[in-house]
Amino acid sequence: MQEILRKVTKTLKDEGIASVGKKARSYIKTKNIEKKLKTSQVFQDVLFINGCGPEVPHPARYRVSHQREQLTYYNISSNEVFYQHLSMDMVRLYRGFIFFRCPYNEQIGEFIKFAKKLNKVVLYDIDDLVIDTKYTDMIPYLDTMKSEDRKAYNQNVMEMGHLLRLCDAGITTTTHLQQEMLHYVPEVLINRNTASEEMEKLSDKALQSKKELDHIHIGYFSGSITHNDDFNMIMPVIIELMKTYHHLKLHIVGELELPGELNEYKEQIIQHPFVDWRKLPELIAQVDINLAPLTDTLFNAAKSENKWMEAALVQVPTIASNLGAFEECIESGETGILCSSVEDWKEALVDLIENPDKRNRIARNAWYVCRERWLAYKTGYKLAEFLKKKFHKNIIFVLPSLEISGGVMVTLNHAAIMQKRGYDVSVAYLNAKENWCTVKAQKIPVLHANEGVLEGSIDAAVATMWTTVQILNRNSKIKNKYYLVQNYETNFYQSGDPLRIQANRTYSENENIKYLTISKWCESWLKTEFGKTCKYAPNGIEFDRFHDTAEERTLSGKIRILIEGDCASYYKNVDESFEIVNKLEKEKFEIWYMSYNAQPKEWYRVDKFFHKVPYAKVAQIYRECDILIKTSVLESFSYPPLEMMATGGLVLAVPNGGNVEYLEDGKNCLLYEQGDIEQAVSKINQLCTEKELRHKLYIEGLKTAKERDWNNIESAIESLYMEES
Repeated sequence: MQEILRKVTKTLKDEGIASVGKKARSYIKTKNIEKKLKTSQVFQDVLFINGCGPEVPHPARYRVSHQREQLTYYNISSNEVFYQHLSMDMVRLYRGFIFFRCPYNEQIGEFIKFAKKLNKVVLYDIDDLVIDTKYTDMIPYLDTMKSEDRKAYNQNVMEMGHLLRLCDAGITTTTHLQQEMLHYVPEVLINRNTASEEMEKLSDKALQSKKELDHIHIGYFSGSITHNDDFNMIMPVIIELMKTYHHLKLHIVGELELPGELNEYKEQIIQHPFVDWRKLPELIAQVDINLAPLTDTLFNAAKSENKWMEAALVQVPTIASNLGAFEECIESGETGILCSSVEDWKEALVDLIENPDKRNRIARNAWYVCRERWLAYKTGYKLAEFLKKKFHKNIIFVLPSLEISGGVMVTLNHAAIMQKRGYDVSVAYLNAKENWCTVKAQKIPVLHANEGVLEGSIDAAVATMWTTVQILNRNSKIKNKYYLVQNYETNFYQSGDPLRIQANRTYSENENIKYLTISKWCESWLKTEFGKTCKYAPNGIEFDRFHDTAEERTLSGKIRILIEGDCASYYKNVDESFEIVNKLEKEKFEIWYMSYNAQPKEWYRVDKFFHKVPYAKVAQIYRECDILIKTSVLESFSYPPLEMMATGGLVLAVPNGGNVEYLEDGKNCLLYEQGDIEQAVSKINQLCTEKELRHKLYIEGLKTAKERDWNNIESAIESLYMEES
């Protein structure tokens, strides 16, 4: 608030009440935009972070608004925010960030650090050599500033250079700027300033209403007071010509301080205040010749050709210094006139004053070239391609929710692995409540998967349950679509349930989706029953989480048996587990039951019940038990036996499609035939009596679990989402 009051007071003193009102309206508009942006959940490609406040709208117009317009023509979505309103949470919603003329501060430094950790690209855009005081010291006007103002200005310049160094690459307007920026970042794209559609429209309107003038009008559109020395360079020529040509009129627009030497010719001088850019085409169209002088310094050589472009759009010829961007963009004598000395300026001005046909020819040539090469809608390809190459490949995993389940945990581990291996990763689900989720100490952005919200380009999106497939089908911006099949979800529904049909259709339709799985069983039925060729990678566990303090079970004392599963789901077959333990001696065995959803049935023999146990605490329950009984008849990939083996525990299981790829009877576990209760009881007694068997199962069980450690299968997981060449 104090900073705002300081600015209001300074503006009131320096510029008057009208300027205060204008800037206040602009500030309120900006704040409303920021408020909307902070509550937005729309995922887009690029966020432009504007370092110029509403009091200096001109630079942001060319480098933020116009570049956003360029990108729109190439289907790259974007948004913008004032740098002081940047929030850390915004890093979730974009693939890349472009800082324009922003100074460094600690918040931005943390933002960039976090963005890079998430494999987002961070770029810096600037249109003047204001990245080091060795360049800005070339501006004579700065020597007239008060010492405290100059110190603040210099500090701001150095902070911009600091921020530039933190970025991955740069974007700029001219060759000289590119060459200097390459001392700070490894790569810099030249994307010249262009005219927006609105500029084009306003220029066309000004051109159509252009009138024949009864005098020769020359114009100097200075913009800022820092250009005093540029004008002073050609002032002797201007004075001489005004003395010679009494019908010559000089238009001065902007903050130029009129030199005293021109007072004698004030009847021939028309001064205009600094005007809104929308009125500029009309003003430029009122002159016959546009003047663009620059003193020969490196700082000026880095400047853009805006003055030539703006005049060309209203068919006004430009005489410019033979320097920097003017030298690169103007063909002297054809699309403008370049001058290297004061004598050149005099010769060029006399030539155009006395030759209206030449003025008109150069003006028309410049107009034609400008419309071909300097309009935003024709010039965005290089910028769009540059960004596409800089973006890290992104992948969005679309979940039914973030409620913990085996399938969700598999997906989140895939997300963490892909982020670790350099991908820009997000998870998404409908009406998402969270903004972030944490997997293995890695933060993963959470997005809304609602229709119309995922506006950014997506290299790969992954459906993870049949209900999420349609989210992929309705999004045209997804380059590669995948369906990570973890179970035969048709079997989740009883006969007569219409959801059974809908689930099944996701395997038979969707020709544009590539099928993936983490189960050999799923790979098999997708091929034989639906004709889908499926990429496979083994499933994994967080081995260290379960193996921590793992011990071989001695089965001395009371033997603790763990039963895991939702007894409300028929395919979990939990009833059979309790039929087994009900035949065991109560004095010898203690029964623990863990379920995320359903409560135990009345007839179950349960000594201790665990309900909705957080995933972080599951391993401890396994470690405190001796034997796991797992009787599921349908599993895509069965985690509990693998997790139990990682703790050193023993496993008795019914073989099913989700466990036979890693369980071997008599080697790392004991298996029994579903429904054969007596066989199951016999095998538990065998575990209790045969020490050598237990030791073998312990050793081989640990080995099996270790092989499935996520760290050991990262390459296989990454290969699922890599397109084959």
